[in-house]
Amino acid sequence: MTEVEIGGTKRGRIAYSFDDIALVPTRRTRNPEDVSTNWKIDAYDFSFPIMAAPMDSVVSPDVAINYGKLGGLAVLDLEGLWTRYEDPQSEFKKIANAKSNSAVELLQQIYAAPIKPELIKERIKQIKSAGVIAAASLSPRAVVKHFKSVVEAGIDIFVIRGSTVSAEHVSTGDEPLNLKKFIYELDVPVIVGGCASHQAGLHLMRTGAAGVLVGFGGGAAHTTADVLGVRVPMATAVADVAAARREYLDESEGRYVHVIADGSVGKSGDISKAIAMGADAVMVGSALARSNSAPGGGKHWGSEAVHKDLPRGQVVELGVAGTLEQILFGPSTNAEGTLNLVGALKQAMATTGYSDLKELQRIEVVVNSVKG
Repeated sequence: MTEVEIGGTKRGRIAYSFDDIALVPTRRTRNPEDVSTNWKIDAYDFSFPIMAAPMDSVVSPDVAINYGKLGGLAVLDLEGLWTRYEDPQSEFKKIANAKSNSAVELLQQIYAAPIKPELIKERIKQIKSAGVIAAASLSPRAVVKHFKSVVEAGIDIFVIRGSTVSAEHVSTGDEPLNLKKFIYELDVPVIVGGCASHQAGLHLMRTGAAGVLVGFGGGAAHTTADVLGVRVPMATAVADVAAARREYLDESEGRYVHVIADGSVGKSGDISKAIAMGADAVMVGSALARSNSAPGGGKHWGSEAVHKDLPRGQVVELGVAGTLEQILFGPSTNAEGTLNLVGALKQAMATTGYSDLKELQRIEVVVNSVKG
């Protein structure tokens, strides 16, 4: 562990982002057709390890259904427009037409509408009725209030996602959420996060979670670092939490918790780097927000942007790059790493000689330059 002196009273660890590292090929290469990107969490199997992030600009019930049929897992935000409005299309149009200097204020107004428990049930049942795995998310403070509606609707995978999630959410104004007790009593796999350190990741694993989100989400659309000063470069964060997974595996006598990189995964190369650092899967927002079926129509924002008192996000204009199938499976029409995400992951595995995701986690990496 390398530390540097920042000043007379403070030292800090050197940390690395995905941009700071690169994968090292082995002596062996493979055909892309011969590698497997299959990912399994709990009893559920997926064709690729790329989760669609619970953001209104990315996932609608229809997108979740289509994504599931393509072999992936999309997570619906149960605090978004789809549970506040029976038909939110007019609200999406307002956001699409908003000027950048007034977009956040508009979001605050639109998201002030109350969440309707009946819509939570309706959206989940809509996804399940299509025959795909239904996954949806709530923030820690909303879980106590709305989780019964989620369970009654028959959710398959429940995600508790926030900028930072601790093993016990303490609040003097609301009923506190004890994750360990909550997950123990819930009969579905739960994914929780974000976290960005070994200790925080280990504590979340001890709650009984099936998966832990690493990072603060919102990538291209959030301003948490600017507003709060909170940020941990993702390569280091993923490696730290992956080390916690190994420790917990021994501690629990064999219980494996999935590590999911959630943040700074904007291009296809970031996916393979995240897995190389120890992630089992990634959660992606901006890349999928460019789909022509994304609800945001090429604009992108996260839940951080709608906070009524302290917004930590913005509406970003990304444009439309192609269909959801093209973004996932190609063919790509550019060399920017924004199309054919699954194909790029297969090519990276083939080029470096690894046949499946667990093998890729063992790959050698190099640091592009030494900091400090």
